[in-house]
Amino acid sequence: MNIEKIPEMFRLSGGALLKRGMDLGFAAAGIFLLAPFFLLVWILIRLDSPGPGFYCSPRVGQHGKLFGMYKFRTMVVAADQIGPAITVNDDPRITRLGKWLRERRLDEFPQLFNVIRGEMSLVGPRPETAEYVRLYTAEQLQVLTVKPGVTGPMQIAYLDEESRLADETTLADAYVTHIMPAKLAIEQQYLERQSCWYDIGILLRTVWALRPGLQRGRHGATGK
Repeated sequence: MNIEKIPEMFRLSGGALLKRGMDLGFAAAGIFLLAPFFLLVWILIRLDSPGPGFYCSPRVGQHGKLFGMYKFRTMVVAADQIGPAITVNDDPRITRLGKWLRERRLDEFPQLFNVIRGEMSLVGPRPETAEYVRLYTAEQLQVLTVKPGVTGPMQIAYLDEESRLADETTLADAYVTHIMPAKLAIEQQYLERQSCWYDIGILLRTVWALRPGLQRGRHGATGK
């Protein structure tokens, strides 16, 4: 029997089924409530700079499967071709509206569609690009055993990542040498503690941490 042909909901364990149910419920409610906001932001992005309203960033998901992670576009078109893969504060490729969205992490909201599609969970390790996943150690690859998350303890801890990288001379080296191992250590701790109650706590902490205007900075890869 080909397990890939069996509907996902029938292949999940009890805990995973509860987590998936929570993901679907919250994501569907969020999309329904935020539909007017999605439309408004899409229009404003199109008016602010040439290009599409959404951006699809290739990421590595559960079990190493590639998927497209949705975001509101916050950078100029083809930003990955005209600058480094790591972004910092005041990157000239970031649009005016994009700066405002990124500071408040509002550009992440379209990932609710990734949750509905089963590619992401509300809470989990942050999905990385294949370029950096290739550098993971065997132990670090354990983060790929679960679905990546829209938020998680690492995202809360590294809200100011662009500010941290702004002082580094070589961005890519600084990210690989210092930032990435520290982030993956937090992700690995999440794997040990994960539960639905723990996820709910992380969601509440995320809402508190992202109060508009009180936090700055973000996870930094091109197009994010």
